[in-house]
Amino acid sequence: MRVRSIGFPTTLSTYFPTPRNLYLFLLTRRYSHSDMSAVNKSFHPFDKSRLDALLNRRFFYAPAFEIYGGVAGLYDYGPPGSSLQANIMAEWRKHFIIEDHMLELDTTIMTPAPVFETSGHVARFADWMVKDTKTGDVLRADHLVKSVLEARLAGDREARGLAAQPKDDEKDKKRKKKAKTVVVQLADELVKEFESILAQLDNYSGPEIGELCRKYDIRNPDTDNEVGEPQQFNLMFASSIGPTGQHPGYLRPETAQGHFLNFSRLLEFNNGRVPFASAQIGRSFRNEISPRAGLLRVREFTMGEIEHFVDPEDKSHEKFREVRDTVLSLLDRHVQVSGSTQVTQMTIGEAVDTGIVANETLGYFLVRINLFLIKIGINPKRLRFRQHMANEMAHYATDCWDAEIENATGWTECVGCADRAAYDLSVHSARTGQPLVVRQALKDPIVTEKEVPEFNKKVVGKTYGRDASLLQKAVGEMDESQLIKLKGELAQGQATISTEGKEFTITPDLLAIERKTFKQSIREFTPNVIEPSFGFGRILYTLLEHSFWCREQDIERGVLSLPSVVAPTKVLIVPLSAKEEFDPLVQEVSTKLRKAGIFSRVDDSNTSIGKRYARNDELGTPFGVTLDFASVQNRTMTLRERDTTDQLIGPIDDVITVLTELVQGTIDWPAACKRLPAYDGIQAVD
Repeated sequence: MRVRSIGFPTTLSTYFPTPRNLYLFLLTRRYSHSDMSAVNKSFHPFDKSRLDALLNRRFFYAPAFEIYGGVAGLYDYGPPGSSLQANIMAEWRKHFIIEDHMLELDTTIMTPAPVFETSGHVARFADWMVKDTKTGDVLRADHLVKSVLEARLAGDREARGLAAQPKDDEKDKKRKKKAKTVVVQLADELVKEFESILAQLDNYSGPEIGELCRKYDIRNPDTDNEVGEPQQFNLMFASSIGPTGQHPGYLRPETAQGHFLNFSRLLEFNNGRVPFASAQIGRSFRNEISPRAGLLRVREFTMGEIEHFVDPEDKSHEKFREVRDTVLSLLDRHVQVSGSTQVTQMTIGEAVDTGIVANETLGYFLVRINLFLIKIGINPKRLRFRQHMANEMAHYATDCWDAEIENATGWTECVGCADRAAYDLSVHSARTGQPLVVRQALKDPIVTEKEVPEFNKKVVGKTYGRDASLLQKAVGEMDESQLIKLKGELAQGQATISTEGKEFTITPDLLAIERKTFKQSIREFTPNVIEPSFGFGRILYTLLEHSFWCREQDIERGVLSLPSVVAPTKVLIVPLSAKEEFDPLVQEVSTKLRKAGIFSRVDDSNTSIGKRYARNDELGTPFGVTLDFASVQNRTMTLRERDTTDQLIGPIDDVITVLTELVQGTIDWPAACKRLPAYDGIQAVD
C-alpha cells in the first residue's frame, strides 16, 4: 500500500495496512473548535483598489459599452455578478414574498406621461445641480458640498495628527477626482460647523445649498472654478409612445405606480380584504446628474419594491409581537437636526411605543429589512436606519427610514421604507374618476343622526335663476353646527346667506332642514401604503465590500467571504488529474450535487490545486471538493472550507450529504467538523 501524504511520513503504511484501517484512524481525528484554523480577516486594512481590481479581473461587473468609451452610470454584470444578484433576489423573494404571503407583480417600464403628472414625479422628482461657471460641467449640488467639506475635515484631522492621508492609486487618478485633501488645521468652531452641516445636509433646500457654496467658497474640485446657483433637474428619462410622438411617456423611476394602478384588481384577488402586500422586482431608470460612484449611483438599475396596503385607522401588524424585542441602530430626525449623527440602539417595540417610528407596520418592515440584509452577508455593525428630515422627505411620504450601509464612500442608502399614506391612490382616483377604495362590511352597523338640507328646486330656480347653484353649493358645504344655526334662523321666518360676493335671502318655502337617521353597514376608505424599496445594485456592491479581505500570510490572495445562500457558485469540484479514469467520478459528483439543488463548477485546468482554490476564493465559492487517485480507488473525497482552508474527508455520499446541509444552512462548519474527520493530507492508495 502507498500513502499519499502532505503532513505525515509514508511509514504510516506500516501501521495501517489497508485503506479501511487508515480511514478508521482518520475518523478518530475530528476537529474540535480549538483545532479549527484561526482566521484574521482584518489583518490587512481594507484596500478598495484591490477589491476593484478583483471585481474587474473576475468580471463581476464592468462599464457598459466599454469599447465605445462607455457611458457614466451604466454597467453590465458578468457571470459571477449576474449569479450573485440573482441569488440575492431569490433570497429576497423567499424572505419577503413567500414568508409574508405577498402578491407578486410584473408591470411595464414605459409609462404614459399622465401617470407621472398625477403622481407628482413630473413636477417634483428632481435633484439640485450646479454648473461650473467656466466649463459648464454639471455637478450634483449636495454631493459637491459633502465632498468638499469632508475633504477639508480630513485635512484638518491629518494636520492635528489624527489620521493619515490615503494615497491616491493610479485608477483613481484616471477618474474624475473627488475634492483634494489639503492638510490645513481648521478653527474648532469651523470644524463643528462643517460636522453640523454634514449631519443634516439632506435637509437643505436648493437655495440653502447655494448659500453654503458662497459662504464656504465651495468650488468644482476638478477645475477649482466657482459654481453657479443650484437648479432643479428632473431625473426621469422622457420618451414617446407610438410612431407619431403624440403620446409622451417616461421610463419609470420606480416600480410603485404599477402597484397603485392595479390596486382594484389586487384587492379583488385578495378577496376584498386588507391588509395585504404586493411585491415586484424590475428595472427602473433615473437620469443621475453626475454618477461617479460605480454601482452606488447608476442610471439603470434593478429594484425590489413592496407596497403594503393597510387600514389608515389601524396600522398595527399581526406579526409585530414576534419582532418587537429586536434591537436596531436608529438615527432619528431630531438627532440629525441637532447636528449629530449619533446612533441609538433601541428595540423596535420601544421605538414604536415612543413615536420615534410611526407605527407597527413600518416598524415590522424595518426589522424584516434588517434581518434580510444580515442574512445575505451585510455586517450588522455597519448597518443603520436613518430617518428622513422634513426637507428631504419625498412628496408622497409622511415618514421614511433608510437602511444605510457603510462602505468606502461613507453611508449609502440601500433600502428606503416609507409611509406613503393614501397619497398615490387618492391622486390617481381623483384624476381618473375610478374609486381606488376598500369597501368593508361592518359587523355592527353604525347608526347616526344629522341635519339634512332639502331645497325646493322649482321655487329656488324661479327665484334666483343661474345663481341658484351658488346658493345650493354654499348650503351643501355647511357643517353640522352651521346647519343647526341656519335651521333656527329659518324657524324665525328667514335667513341670509352670503357667498362669492352675493347675498341670498331664504325662507322656509325655499329650504327645509330636517334631522334624519342614517344606518351605515359599509365602511368605505382609501388604504394607506407602507413601502419598502430595495436597490439591488447598491446592496450587491456593499456586500462585496463587506465580504472582501486578504489572507494574513499573503496580501495578494484576496477572498470574498460570501455566504453560501448568495454565493454565485456553491461548490468547486477539483479533479487532481485530467486522466480519463476521473471522468465518471467527476460526472457522478456533479450530478448528485445538481440533484441536491447545489450549483457547482468543475475546474479541471492545468494549474495547481492551490491556484485553482485561490481563484475561486476570489469568486466567493464557499466550499470545494477534491477528487484524487484515492477517490477513484476508495470512493473518498475531501471537503474544503473557503475562509479557514480547513479540510475534511469522508466517503463521497457522506461528504455530499454534509455539503448539502452546509449550503442549505441547516448546519455550520463547526457542526460539519463533528460529522466528518479532519483531513491531514494523507490518503491510502494501493
